[in-house]
Amino acid sequence: MGAAGGAEAVPGAAPSLPGAAAKQAGLTALLPSRQAIIYTASLTVRAGDIRAAAVRAAQLASSAGGYVSSETARFSRRHPADGTIGIQLKIPVASYQATLAALSAQLGTRLSLSQRAQDVTQTVADVTSRVASARAAIAQLRQLLARAGSVSSLLMVQDQINAEESSLEALQSQQRALAHQTTYGTVTVLLVSRQPAPAARPVKIAGGFAAGLATGWRALREVTSWLLTGVGALLPFLVFVIAAGYGGLRGWRWLARHRSGPRPAD
Repeated sequence: MGAAGGAEAVPGAAPSLPGAAAKQAGLTALLPSRQAIIYTASLTVRAGDIRAAAVRAAQLASSAGGYVSSETARFSRRHPADGTIGIQLKIPVASYQATLAALSAQLGTRLSLSQRAQDVTQTVADVTSRVASARAAIAQLRQLLARAGSVSSLLMVQDQINAEESSLEALQSQQRALAHQTTYGTVTVLLVSRQPAPAARPVKIAGGFAAGLATGWRALREVTSWLLTGVGALLPFLVFVIAAGYGGLRGWRWLARHRSGPRPAD
């Protein structure tokens, strides 16, 4: 007999799961439609006035829709103009490259620049999926809690809900961090002051008898120092020459005495 209202159920066939299909479709809709990339850069610049350069860097970030997330400064007590300023900027990804180029060109002399792009698309998709799964699990547990009869069942289901909510909060925190990192690029700028050129000492030229005496005394000391240095360098050789000459003289005298000895009688 044919079924008028619908198809007959086939024994052994898998039951249809419209809820699971809808859940899978919802998870697919939550996946990111574009690549999620974390941009970071490190820039070192030498500037004449690092305070003014830091203000300019903050202005460039602000005009691009970003902000200064941290700033540190170190200065010399003896030379207040000498020091370093480290400033970290958060810049929207849409204007990241243009702002980085402006920072490199407008703050001073660029000493170094390093960039990195990290693709976290899969991580974002995984966290998004886990957040959706945790929310669905909590909703199911709340429905089960409403149907629980005994006190022990109520407590057991409530403990599961608490555990799922704690996991959901951690996942949502990770999701917010990833969203911020992929929305704003990070540029760390190190501003270094120019080293001042050493001041030339003025040469004082004095005249008169006292100046002439001082100049002559300095010249005498220098000449004496050179002479003593030369004597010290020649002294070992002089000692050797004198010793050799003395030994040769005594040998010559000894030979002379033996040669001039008494001759034998005829």
